[in-house]
Amino acid sequence: MSRSIGTITLDAPGRLVFGESEAPGPPGPNEAIVRVHRVGICGTDIHAFRGRQPFFSYPRILGHELGVEIVEIGPNDRDLRPSDRCAVEPYLNCGACIACRHGKPNCCERLQVLGVHSDGGMRTLIRVPAAKLHRSEILTLDQLALVETLGIGAHAVQRSGLSRGENALIIGAGPIGLSVTQFALVAGARVLVMDVNPRRLDFCREHTGVDATILADDSALDQVKDLTDGDLPLVVLDATGSGESMAAAFRFAAYGGRLTLVGLFQGDVIFHDPDFHRRELTLLATRNSTPADFTRIIGLIEAGSIDTSPWITHHAACANFPEVFPSWLEPSAGLIKGIVEF
Repeated sequence: MSRSIGTITLDAPGRLVFGESEAPGPPGPNEAIVRVHRVGICGTDIHAFRGRQPFFSYPRILGHELGVEIVEIGPNDRDLRPSDRCAVEPYLNCGACIACRHGKPNCCERLQVLGVHSDGGMRTLIRVPAAKLHRSEILTLDQLALVETLGIGAHAVQRSGLSRGENALIIGAGPIGLSVTQFALVAGARVLVMDVNPRRLDFCREHTGVDATILADDSALDQVKDLTDGDLPLVVLDATGSGESMAAAFRFAAYGGRLTLVGLFQGDVIFHDPDFHRRELTLLATRNSTPADFTRIIGLIEAGSIDTSPWITHHAACANFPEVFPSWLEPSAGLIKGIVEF
């Protein structure tokens, strides 16, 4: 195995560099060396590039949405072997804190997320715990790279308690909002999607089969009331990562409703307490996803219940990615989901 591998490093805000790093050594027990084939680009990577990502330091190798192939693997109890194709669960939890002991490794007290708190998968090879690999004999590498994004939506909808027939409003139609929308539809809800970007709303109407879309302007609250016979939705999920939007989201939940904040905002979210109490709203946070979410999502994609193919709007080879990535961020680019190919 070569001692140097192709690597993309975010040296500082706005500065991505394609170069080399040292290859990992042989895997130990319950470890694997995987060949990275696909890396999905998400909001976390964009925020880091712009210098706005919480809990982040530079330089950093980005990449936590990974479609990989096992190259070497140590003794493991997962029956994994070389050449297996897998999605990677990028949440490295301690296994000992109160969250881990109570079956919530996604919010471990000492959580390290690949590509955020520790170096990630924008490199040819990476060492990962075997327990974080989720195999599929059917899915393409592009599909495997999108499992993590879908996991955010699956976990958020599970946290919201959304049930069949309820009105659900998803605020934000970016990749995370789309994943929330997908699982709200799977839950059998009546799904409304709101965004400031008309092109993203067009995408939702064309590709997701939502019941209605709403442009987030001054008339948005009245539009949502009209679409819910004046009741407002029982379930609201804000996937914008915008403090302003998250604060405004309280106004869209019905009396007795539930609000789930999916996006992460680096600051304080302020709401009007008397209105919050008068409505007896339930406020929920959601973070990452669980191993069970990964298993469920792979099964749904394999069964054809979820189609991710319309999501991928941009591709780049790894050597070209630092040069082309800024153009993806232009409003006219229409980026939904970008994939880097190694």
